[in-house]
Amino acid sequence: MKILVIGGGNMGRTYARSLLRAHLVKQEDLMILERQSDKLADLEREKLGSVFTSAESCLAAADLIILAVKPQDSAALFASLRPLTDPQQVYLSIMAGVTISSIQSGLGVEKVIRAMPNLPAQIGLGMTAYTASEAVTRIELVLVQNLLNTTGKAIYVDDEYSIDATTAISGSGPAYVLYFMQAMIEAATEMGFNASQAELLVAQTFRGAVELQMKNDLTCQEWIDRVSSKGGTTEAALNTFRATSVFEDIKHGARAALDRAIALGKS
Repeated sequence: MKILVIGGGNMGRTYARSLLRAHLVKQEDLMILERQSDKLADLEREKLGSVFTSAESCLAAADLIILAVKPQDSAALFASLRPLTDPQQVYLSIMAGVTISSIQSGLGVEKVIRAMPNLPAQIGLGMTAYTASEAVTRIELVLVQNLLNTTGKAIYVDDEYSIDATTAISGSGPAYVLYFMQAMIEAATEMGFNASQAELLVAQTFRGAVELQMKNDLTCQEWIDRVSSKGGTTEAALNTFRATSVFEDIKHGARAALDRAIALGKS
């Protein structure tokens, strides 16, 4: 199987590296289409596969095409690819908000899989949700799931609303976590720690908390109860968070991200 990655940016390269590392594709069967000259030298140097600057020279040879471009560039991309597409090709899109139906109509194809990865995919710890059009066969879906699993974990969802919801939770989620971490780092420096000490304190705390939650059957609330004691320091912090509605604000923020994902799809 020959795979074409359209877009040589961070996510496009992430998939190319992961596919090669997992031996799901040979270097000679992997192609990357990138038109921006500033990225071409890096792509050639990294030797991720054959690099092309025009769809005419590579699209027809591909069985699976990964669309790893910005959603605002989708209309122009579809217009340039449509005359060259083959109905037997499978298109995997990681463009946020771009619906399966718009990809099908834009490219004149039926086999479309829409996925929402997140930034930790770059280090093999990503979380991706995906769904597919009815024309995609079970074998093709399994192949794509294996591909997505090379960057972390992947789950199949039944509808595109769940893809938008994934965008709001795991897609944007790393920024929420880092936002909270940054606040804690700043608090630590204000308490007298230097920058490197503060970053280590916070990063290791987050890492340890996540590992605890993943390697045990206790819920988050049960772990919170274990850390907290009545009248103690943890309770003092949590009471402040509750008083200032931090918990609800986080949910409101996630909902705003979902609303924006839906709006992007409609536009």
